[in-house]
Amino acid sequence: MKLRCAVLDDFQSVATTVADWSSVADDVDVVSFSEHFASEDELAAALAGFDIVVTLRERVPFPAALIERLPRLRLLIASGMRNSVIDYAAAERHGVTVCGTASTTTPPVELTWALLLGLARGIVPEANALRDGGPWQSTVGADLHGRRLGLLGLGKIGSRVAQVGLAFGMDVVAWSRNLTAERAAEAGVVLAASREELLESSDFVSVHLVLSERTRGLIGAKELGLMRAGSYLINTSRAAIVDQDALLDVLHRGAIAGAGIDVFDVEPLPADHPMRTAPRLLATPHLGYVSQANYATYYTHAVEGIRAFLAGEPVRRLG
Repeated sequence: MKLRCAVLDDFQSVATTVADWSSVADDVDVVSFSEHFASEDELAAALAGFDIVVTLRERVPFPAALIERLPRLRLLIASGMRNSVIDYAAAERHGVTVCGTASTTTPPVELTWALLLGLARGIVPEANALRDGGPWQSTVGADLHGRRLGLLGLGKIGSRVAQVGLAFGMDVVAWSRNLTAERAAEAGVVLAASREELLESSDFVSVHLVLSERTRGLIGAKELGLMRAGSYLINTSRAAIVDQDALLDVLHRGAIAGAGIDVFDVEPLPADHPMRTAPRLLATPHLGYVSQANYATYYTHAVEGIRAFLAGEPVRRLG
């Protein structure tokens, strides 16, 4: 009897076409869900009959309570090699193997710059005005050359964002709790004296930190209050690093020039969520990792993970 595999949040309905699933077709029936299950009850009901689940990033939590409601579940594959919303101890207790996939840093780097440039040059309002017969030019673009780009985090993604900033002729500074002047210099940037100094002095601030107890709420009302009135904030990392209510407040007050946000406290965003209508906000529906190459990698590795599990030799185990 075939095993059943559920692919969650396949919004574009591409999971079974961007990768070759034929190598497991004789043993596994794959069902792709294009709708998001908002509650644990909905998710438990939908997945009750599945032995394998493939989930994207950290969008869907798998706490102990949910795992306990999925007695057939034997393999959980999450894209990427880091996932903070899976209860690994509960998975082990219930005999669930948890595996990951490779991923690339290129798509979130590119989206970071899409948001930054879109904000700086007023691309969305100008394009909409042109299409709708509105005024011919209504904004004055912010220059990048000679302006300061402040990076909160200089890891794999942050360091590549820095390279692009340097190519634009920007003055790039970076800060994180463990960042040293030597490591910053290796990336061609300057270590900021403090988080506060970076926020006060930067024209553009971009977040590239891993979410942890130390970074949760790192940018709150006090920190946003340090930013210049003409500055911009970009967050393609994790929503919880920036206090969302505080961000909405500064956007409505015009205390900063704008924000480019790709991550939210609730995903997908409810229709009446205030982030959908906030002024000075360029928002995208968590597209940072959504690219043809990344999806091909995710789902190809998901197939490899299933095949390896069936052979009794799981690969890329998490936990």
